[in-house]
Amino acid sequence: MERLDPALLARLRFVTRRRRRGGWGERRSTRRGQGLEFADYRDYVPGDDLRRVDWNLYARLDRPYVRLYEEEADLHVHLLLDGSASMDWAATEAEPSRWEKAKALALALGEVALLDGEALGAALLREGRVEARLPRLRGRAALPRWEAWVAQAEAGGTTALGAALRTFVAGKPRPGLVLLLSDAYDPDGLEAGLKALASAGHEVILLHLLTPQELEPPLWGEVRLVDVESGAAREVTVDRAAQEAYLTRLHRWQEALRSLLGRYGGRYVVIRSDLPLQKVVLEGLRRAAVLR
Repeated sequence: MERLDPALLARLRFVTRRRRRGGWGERRSTRRGQGLEFADYRDYVPGDDLRRVDWNLYARLDRPYVRLYEEEADLHVHLLLDGSASMDWAATEAEPSRWEKAKALALALGEVALLDGEALGAALLREGRVEARLPRLRGRAALPRWEAWVAQAEAGGTTALGAALRTFVAGKPRPGLVLLLSDAYDPDGLEAGLKALASAGHEVILLHLLTPQELEPPLWGEVRLVDVESGAAREVTVDRAAQEAYLTRLHRWQEALRSLLGRYGGRYVVIRSDLPLQKVVLEGLRRAAVLR
């Protein structure tokens, strides 16, 4: 598995759009409270409890804000790994699968959280449920436990990502920054799951892992396509028109995901599975304002 130098990761921190004590996206406060003391505001997103909207502030600013309380002012990072079989795919044995890249990226992002003193939780999502959940960790001493959890995570089974997200929310994790590492494939769509996360007070970043073959398909001629989850096969003829139609649908799907995330106050970032981990973290995620 690809690894990055902890000394490098220790210089990074997450950027969140939720306002925390000390300013937008700044390091969390070390103050702790009982969870009932008012701490700050954040932007309203569809699905929020209307009872938490500050209507006086809305009347003055003509923009809705939701009250945050003391326990919500600290940053809690939740790393959600899509563990469906479609994640464990690569066009050739020589290149890393989406799953290998997802695990390496999850490991690095978890290390960023722990080295920066943030609270870290994680879950493996598969077949519409939470297959494995990691209780909240904090601090450098938790790094070995985090590494062991990532190492034992395995992919397999079918996709029901939206249902799995709703199951995760039902466990009542503390509101925070949700990093969803996934190929984003779900026949039933992700909207219900994303809405549930937003309604529970989470800010979601979808890290959409795509292989170079998905982004720039090299196929040509008579091709037999096989679904890695269901085993269903289809014979197709790939010509220039078919490739152009595929790329059009791919771009529309990506834009639909970007729009959907934006609707619920989240962000959408594409991750190429063939890029070196250091380039993804230090360039891609910084450019996307996930890290700084």
